[in-house]
Amino acid sequence: MLFQRCLQLGWWLFALVLILPVLAGLLGMLLPAAGYFPALGYHSFSTVAIQALTVTPGLGKMVALSVSTALLSALLSLAGCIALLATFFQHRGLHRLQHLLSPVLVIPHAAAAIAVAFLLSPAGWLSRLVAPLFGWELPPAFSVLNDSAGLGMVLAFSLKELPFLLLVSLGILTQPALRHTLTRQVAVAQSLGYHPVTAFLKVVLPVLYPQLRLPLLAVLAYASASVEIPLILGPDNPPTLAVAILHWFNSVDLTDRLQASAGALLQVVTTVAVIALWLAGEWGLKSWFRHQITTGMRSTGRRGLPIVAGMTLAVFGVAMVTICASLILWSVATFWPYPSVLPNDITTIHWQLGLGQLSGPLANTLVLGAAVSLSAIVLVVLALEAGQSGRSPGFRLDSILFVPLIVPGIAFLYGLVWLAQLVAPKAVWIPVYLSHLVYVMPYVFLSVAVAYRQFDTRYLQVAASLGSRPFRVFYRIRLPMLFAPLMVAFALGLAISFSQYLPTLLAGGGQLATLTTEAVAISAGNSRRLAAVYVIMQMILPLAGFILAWWLPTLLFNPMTRRRG
Repeated sequence: MLFQRCLQLGWWLFALVLILPVLAGLLGMLLPAAGYFPALGYHSFSTVAIQALTVTPGLGKMVALSVSTALLSALLSLAGCIALLATFFQHRGLHRLQHLLSPVLVIPHAAAAIAVAFLLSPAGWLSRLVAPLFGWELPPAFSVLNDSAGLGMVLAFSLKELPFLLLVSLGILTQPALRHTLTRQVAVAQSLGYHPVTAFLKVVLPVLYPQLRLPLLAVLAYASASVEIPLILGPDNPPTLAVAILHWFNSVDLTDRLQASAGALLQVVTTVAVIALWLAGEWGLKSWFRHQITTGMRSTGRRGLPIVAGMTLAVFGVAMVTICASLILWSVATFWPYPSVLPNDITTIHWQLGLGQLSGPLANTLVLGAAVSLSAIVLVVLALEAGQSGRSPGFRLDSILFVPLIVPGIAFLYGLVWLAQLVAPKAVWIPVYLSHLVYVMPYVFLSVAVAYRQFDTRYLQVAASLGSRPFRVFYRIRLPMLFAPLMVAFALGLAISFSQYLPTLLAGGGQLATLTTEAVAISAGNSRRLAAVYVIMQMILPLAGFILAWWLPTLLFNPMTRRRG
């Protein structure tokens, strides 16, 4: 009975952690936006915050930049994802591609942005590589870094979104029942003379896209309200709306917080508009696509999609290789004049200096990440077990899972901070812990749910038939057999927690330094070599977590070891 109550409690805690902070944060954003801010002497509702926002110079450009970069990066990522799937569907190269792209997911957005900045800056490695071809003796005056159109932001968003969409698609397509059905239907289409690429477009894509829509909307919401990448790669005058809100929130003039709250409300409207534009475009293309399916053409996309897939792989591969090489070289470079491709000499002094400065932020990052990931694993397992044992309420958790990912973080986090200051103004760790947990739990749930739901329940039935109680069956049978996917989910939780910049900065009030906040801060300075050390450390930490996740199950649950014992 106690175990059943724990399952129900875990289910409700999981749902409340997903919903309550977002609702509380939105409430905390709406009240100041409506002019109610008692701490600043505003005790009644008014339009003062909205008036302050509407007179902001360049407000229209901020919104337009947020909308255009979000739509363009999502469109490029989706096109690349579909081209790769159509070209390599039912090909062994697709699984190699999955293993190749998986590590990119664990790279924090801030680290990816700093790495792209290293590559695209006028004195970056890309410029140095092509300088002999154009006879450049000095860095070029033009650059796509911090350009007004946000092209550098689009590139960085696409580099992060493409692996995410591809891996989510593979997760959908590898579901046993769906894979079996699609494989048979594609075989029938090919027997009727359809090219494999065309068979994918006309058979697989109509089934895949509806299931991919929600993750795609989460990608659009994130790109339209992201702070890390626009802060490093975006234009300064005007910046994107989310970056401007962050500046107003951090302003020494406290009355700017009214403007920030109204801006956060506008950010919600902007994100909704981005999603509405995408859905409108999707609706417009639906009838055209249905017509294409029934035309009987058997070679649609036969030539174009493989070319797009090849270009995507080439751009992605070249970008990743040059980014990694550039980071390593800058982290050990001494004097490196332009246009030399390699530094004059190498040194370890930047690593010694960086590691010495990182001890405090590194400890904060690890403690916070471990606490958040462990809490997320416990709540997710209890919620899933409650669902499996029929102890959950009527609605499925999947329906609320993407709430924190679709609502712009700059909106509800700001409101959450406002409420936290009213309730516990001196608290630092707990607000940061909660804000990280909100973002970590959906990814942990997605990582664990598939393995949990595919678990062979006959093991549980045999144990129960032998007289074991539900808790003993859960503790001695299910948990050990799911140890490997739980460890992978724990490592994923660590990676998501390590990458959180805005929740750490806002919820902690700038008082809690982590690896990511320090990396973004150092990237704004002039020490490119020290920034390279910080970025490499950001990449190494999540990778080390995944290596441990893959290694520990073989160490602790190796059948050969048990047999010898």
